[in-house]
Amino acid sequence: MDIQSKHERRTDGPLDPDRRTLLKCSAWAGAGVIWALSGGIPRAFALDDSGNVSDPKALASTFHFVQISDSHIGFNKEANPEPLKTLQVAIDKVIALPKRPALILHTGDITHLSKPEEFDTAAQVLKGLPSTVHYVPGEHDTLDEGGGQLYLQRYGKGTKGNGWYSFDDHGVHFIALVNVFNFQAGREATLGADQLAWLADDLRAVTASTPIVVFTHIPLWTIYQPWGWGTEDGDQAIALLRKYGSVTVLNGHIHQVIQKVEGNITFHTARGTAYPQPAPGTAPAPGPMTVAADQLRNYLGITDVRATQGEHPLALIDSTLV
Repeated sequence: MDIQSKHERRTDGPLDPDRRTLLKCSAWAGAGVIWALSGGIPRAFALDDSGNVSDPKALASTFHFVQISDSHIGFNKEANPEPLKTLQVAIDKVIALPKRPALILHTGDITHLSKPEEFDTAAQVLKGLPSTVHYVPGEHDTLDEGGGQLYLQRYGKGTKGNGWYSFDDHGVHFIALVNVFNFQAGREATLGADQLAWLADDLRAVTASTPIVVFTHIPLWTIYQPWGWGTEDGDQAIALLRKYGSVTVLNGHIHQVIQKVEGNITFHTARGTAYPQPAPGTAPAPGPMTVAADQLRNYLGITDVRATQGEHPLALIDSTLV
């Protein structure tokens, strides 16, 4: 697949002006979008309600996986009083994919208040997914008295520090980073010196031609600093990744799709399965956004990520829960 496009700029709200020279692409409504990448440059194809795309070759793949995020089990406010039901819709959508995903990434906020019963309920429902799930915590998963110990007891076995780890699958190197411990609302997240040192050591064994997927909860790049939508020391992690030919960075937290391409690194935020949030800077503060009940599923969704035949860059397909 050889797809070229000119840089285009789209945004759903004010962004950090220092980053306006960088490519930003957003998708909010419709059945979804596929991002086919070549040399770090994306071209967007709209998907119809059946998930079909105008260029079927763009979907030819040998390996794909799915990202889900921000389930917020335990949330019960007006924005979505039944997040368990919309999570099940997302699971059904994954099950209905034409090809079973090789794995699934959950990029955090599994629960809303880190209660044992919320973790138990989420685990029971997420068992319905058709593939192995790899997790990172969101800040809502670290609200227990132990400061995240309930999450680590369930998902931290075999990980380092506060839950970071890496693994390989189908020639892709996956790196799980954690940036939600010591979270403070309105301030950017941090990875910390220990995790950055581990990342540098982990990457030493990875060849420059190996596709890399980094997944974390809060964006590594600054999307909107006044709301803390970024990672303070994320630029240090990004610097370690620049020499690699294909890097995809996936996160949740902001409950909407925003994409940026910087060299060979694609940054992509995912919709949640629980409730939407306002576009950056368009409300007094971030938080659950109430929309008409018949429109809610337009704002919730999953991301399907595919390795294309003969090319290292990954194609990113966002679809809503409609």
